[in-house]
This record gives sequence, C-alpha cells and structure tokens, in this order.
Amino acid sequence: MSAPAIGRQWPFHALLSMLAVTACSKKGGGDAAATDKVQPVIAAGIAVVTAQPFTETIVAIGTVQARAGYSAVLSAPAPARIANVLVTAGQTVTRNQPLVEFDSAAFQAAAQSADPALTAAQLARDRAQRLVDLGVAARKDLEQADAELARAKADVVAARRLVELAVMRSPISGVVTRMAATLGAAADPNQPLVELADPSMVDVLLSMQPTDAARIRPGAAVTLHTGQAANAETLASGSVADVGGIVDSTGRTVAVRVRADHARRPLRIGETLFGEVVVAVRPRAITVPLESLVPEGDGFKVFVVDSADVAHGRPVTLGGRTDKFAEVLKGVSAGERVVTLGAFGVEDGAKITAPAKSGPGATAGSDSAAKP
Repeated sequence: MSAPAIGRQWPFHALLSMLAVTACSKKGGGDAAATDKVQPVIAAGIAVVTAQPFTETIVAIGTVQARAGYSAVLSAPAPARIANVLVTAGQTVTRNQPLVEFDSAAFQAAAQSADPALTAAQLARDRAQRLVDLGVAARKDLEQADAELARAKADVVAARRLVELAVMRSPISGVVTRMAATLGAAADPNQPLVELADPSMVDVLLSMQPTDAARIRPGAAVTLHTGQAANAETLASGSVADVGGIVDSTGRTVAVRVRADHARRPLRIGETLFGEVVVAVRPRAITVPLESLVPEGDGFKVFVVDSADVAHGRPVTLGGRTDKFAEVLKGVSAGERVVTLGAFGVEDGAKITAPAKSGPGATAGSDSAAKP
C-alpha cells in the first residue's frame, strides 16, 4: 500500500497557462479603468476675449407725455350749464379756438348787477371823503368806503371776465386729448372738462428703480426703442432732461424725463417706449458674450478653453451688461478663449470641438471675437 501524497506537483505547461490567464485579466482591467478616464468631447462655440470700448446702459420702460408748458386742463369758470360742445377728442385745434359754450344768462346777470354796485360804492366813497374833509366823519369811515369801492371794482372785473369765459377757448394749438363735456349737463369748476396737448412738443417719462436712477445724470445719451428685444425698432435719440427727486408712492420708481430731439417719426402722447440710457463708457473693458455665462451659486462662471482645447470652469465677477455682452471685472483676460454656444452642456475637463455645420453656409462660430 502506497503512502498518501503530501502535496500535488503541477505540470510545467499548466503553470504557464495559469500565468497567461492572470496577465490577460490584469490587462483587461487596465483597459476598463482607462476607458473611465476618457475626456468627453463636446461640440460648442468658442470666442476670443478682447479688451475694447464698452458702453454700459440701463433699459427702462416709459410713456410719451406732453412737455411742461405745452398742455392744458380746462374747467368751467363757474357753476353753469353746458350749452354747446364744439370739438371732440382727437381733434386738432388752434390757439383761441372755441371748445365749449356755457349758458351765459347767469354770467350776464352778474355783470349787469356789478355795474350799479360799483356806481354806489363810488358815490359812498366820495361822500365819506367830503365828511372827513369837513371834520364830521372819522378817518376810519373813509377807509371802510375805500375798501368797499375796491371790492366793487373787483366784482365788476370778475363779472365781465365770466362773460368772456362763457365760451371756453383753447389756450394752445394742439390736440384735444380728453373731452368730458356733455351737452346740457351741469359743469362744476372742480370738474375738468377738456384736456389739450401739443403733440409736437413731447418728452418721454421713464420709470426707473431708485438705485438705477441714482446712476443717471442730466445730459446722458438715450436711445428710444419700440420694444426691449434686440431687434426692436429704434425710434429716436435724445438726452436726459432731468431726474426726479422723489419716489412714486405707487410703483416705487423715480421718473426720468428724456428729451427726444431726433425722432424718425412723430411720437404720440400715451405711446409706450423703452429707453436705453448710457451710464458709463469704458475705453478698454473685458467683455464676453452673454451665452458664455453659466450660473453658479449666486454668481456666474465661464469655461476657459486652453491650448489643448480642454475647458476649465472659472468664476467671474461681472460689471455692466448690454443685450448681447457682459463686462468681466475679474476672472478672464484678453486673449483667452471661452465657450459660448453650448456652454450649459460643458463639463470641467471636457474637450471642445467646433459644432458641425447644419446646412449650406452655416458657420462653426469658433474663435470669434467678443465685441459689444
């Protein structure tokens, strides 16, 4: 009977096979790890950061209003009945043109009674003067007679003026912007009946936040547009006439009055416009396209592309903005390249390639200069 084997001896060729399998397993694991570290390739636009003039603006909404001194609000001179309405809203009128006629019977009666009262006051004053000269009457009686005569003269002037005002006339040449007079209705002096304005003399009143209004100075250049979009029509250019000194209690805004000196067409009262006010001009500012900004926390970052076309996220501090570009105060330098179109899909360390052309004449949008 043979003795039990203490250990097993493997043939030499079997050992070689096991070593080969182990080596292959290690090589396969290395390839998987390498695959996990492959940089993602992303097609995106690239722009070169440049230092150049930058104009910072503030955009606000506003309305066209009549310029001070070229509008009027008219009421009845005294309680009266409206006898005739001669114009309508939107009608063009000239200076001194009749607008509304009032029933003048009461005005005529007041004028007729004022004349006899003036005659009586004059006689009373003359009599008081004679008595004072004779030493019969006191000086205070003459002073009282003088006061009553002055009052009677004022009553005559007012009564005659009411007769003249029985026909409401336009104090300016312009357009009737509001007509509240109704034939046969009673008119009260505290009730506005007619509003007029000269449409050729208008300003644009912009509504600004107090912090923005504090940065605006009279004389600043302004461009007026029909809308806020970049392709909105430009209607006029002008300058800031004045900045309001109070905050409106309703909208919590400050009024900025703009004098529109050069308009492509007449501006109409009540029309809504957008004003772009220049607040600063810097001769050499670092700017990047707005599409290169990626929100990060409370701020923004951009992806800077190095010489190997690899993107690296970098936080930036921004200054002013326009509708297309942003001023960078800190974070990038002139000559560096940043990702523009497609920046939101970029990861840190990704390799950037130019996007494929989508059709005839399409461009990659790569390495374009950022110009405001």
